[in-house]
Amino acid sequence: MDLDAFTAVHEPQWQRLADLSRRRRLSGSEADELVRLYQSVATHLSTVRSAAPDPALVARLSDVLNRARTRISGAHEPAWRDVRTFVVESAPAALYRLRWWIHGVTLACVLLAVVAGVWVASTPEGLAAVGPPSFREAYVDEAFASYYDPGADFAAVVWTNNAWIAAQAVGFGISGVWPVFVLVQNAVMVGAIGGMMAHYGELGLFLQLILPHGLLELTAIFVAGAAGLRLFWTLVEPGHRSRSRAVAEEGRALFTVAIALVVVLGVSGLVEGFVTGSTLPWWLKIVIGAVVLAAFWTYTLVLGRRAVAAGATGDLDARLAGDVQPVAG
Repeated sequence: MDLDAFTAVHEPQWQRLADLSRRRRLSGSEADELVRLYQSVATHLSTVRSAAPDPALVARLSDVLNRARTRISGAHEPAWRDVRTFVVESAPAALYRLRWWIHGVTLACVLLAVVAGVWVASTPEGLAAVGPPSFREAYVDEAFASYYDPGADFAAVVWTNNAWIAAQAVGFGISGVWPVFVLVQNAVMVGAIGGMMAHYGELGLFLQLILPHGLLELTAIFVAGAAGLRLFWTLVEPGHRSRSRAVAEEGRALFTVAIALVVVLGVSGLVEGFVTGSTLPWWLKIVIGAVVLAAFWTYTLVLGRRAVAAGATGDLDARLAGDVQPVAG
């Protein structure tokens, strides 16, 4: 098939369909014309795919048809079924598919934090790197404990701050650099603070105030970093899919992860705002932190395994994601 001649003949119909799809109001005759053109252009797309599969033309016609389909059927309105699908299938599937990346990032960050903590706690150079003696003593004696001010306002501030950090790790993950920067910065900071507290004999206080919320909060940061690195690796090694398709599919799935992390960090913010700085016994605070972390992993592993086995990936369904060109493999 002569693709140039085919395009020249049918270009007016494609342009007309695109024009009608963009109009806010259609007359009765224009609505009928929209449906007829949609059917015709769908046939054109099928012909191009089978006879001369030019990727640029396939993408263009798919986009025109998607817009026309939305115009014909009406905009999709979220329903409770969509919320249920996201909570029970999409989010756990996306997290489950990321689990080994999360484990790897967690192990690397914990090791880095331990190394930083031991260096600060056991060497004069490490301790000096944290700050001058007056700063260290004020931080250990007052600032660290007073930071955890119970209340809804504090929880909201913590939530938005951590959600922003997580969003950066996911959103800029394709660079391959920013997630590593975020993860290393957080691991070294937590380890250094722990080492400084240990040097002054306050390691117990550090663990009491960091573990209740930190178990889930740090896990969420690890998840965000893992998601960003997964997206970067997809760009490097897309597998049997085309690079653009692989990045688009994984990017949409990781956006699902980002939304889920907003909820996860909301929970950790509540724990930090109402449990960490409360008057509850220290052991009960840590138990609460362990319970919410266990709930996260139960949700990820149990529901996630079930959702992935049913075919969910965390990506949008075909109705919303649009048509893609089939690939072998």
